[in-house]
Amino acid sequence: MPAFVSGLVAARRARRRSGLIPALVIGLYLLVAAAGPLLIAYDPVRTPLEDRLLPPGAATSSGGTALLGTDALGRDVFAQVVYGARTSVLIGLTTVAVCLLAGVAIGCVAGYYRGWVDSVLTRLVDILQAFPGILLAIVIAGVFTPSLWVIILALSVTGWISFARVARSVVLSVRERHWVDAARLIGVRPRRLLGRHIMPFTVGPLVAMATLEFALVVLAEAGLSFLGIGLPASSVSWGQTVANGKEYLSSAWWISAAPGLALSVLVVSVGLLGDTLTARYGRARSR
Repeated sequence: MPAFVSGLVAARRARRRSGLIPALVIGLYLLVAAAGPLLIAYDPVRTPLEDRLLPPGAATSSGGTALLGTDALGRDVFAQVVYGARTSVLIGLTTVAVCLLAGVAIGCVAGYYRGWVDSVLTRLVDILQAFPGILLAIVIAGVFTPSLWVIILALSVTGWISFARVARSVVLSVRERHWVDAARLIGVRPRRLLGRHIMPFTVGPLVAMATLEFALVVLAEAGLSFLGIGLPASSVSWGQTVANGKEYLSSAWWISAAPGLALSVLVVSVGLLGDTLTARYGRARSR
């Protein structure tokens, strides 16, 4: 019996550590995104052609060191990775926030009022889900002038659907609980009833989903920028940097490898953290 208990304790500690390491990695990315551009002296869009295709660690014409090398136009790859982290984090957080607010509002209204309101909103979700989300994003990004807000709009068109479905399912399961019925009987208004007695139960599942949605948004933004329909050329994105180095993979592999590795580590870390949160809150809901 003691061995069984110690095994349970060890398993719980292992689960906690499995979420701690990705959280630390994500925190490092957030720190780099917030403070990194303030600490580096290199301009990511400056094009000193005399420094083109320098390998990692090589000296530049200005007396500095290209830590991750330079690209075909002499731009510092390390600076592009750091500034690209800011771009990805900003777009990811903003898009997830927009999708979260819209999805929670629509899902809670549909789940609480049900009837024709639920039918109309559910049909809207079904119509949008009939089109691939990335395809709609490509169309929107291609029609409008490339900008940060156009990318956020393009990635938010269908991104709110998953949040709406989760919020609706939680509201449907909670709205018939006895404390909700009691609050309804004493005359609590629907807005207060939703905000105080129902919506707190949606926090855990939505936080877990937000982490996974963040990883998908970062990947989608990098894909759009790689295709050339993402951010304008004056901005810095990991997808743009990877695209700039695709023709030099045999001779200057570091141009695409550095941002690609940064993107992969961030997405994997967010995915692992999301899996940990999903498992934890999934057990909590099943109790």
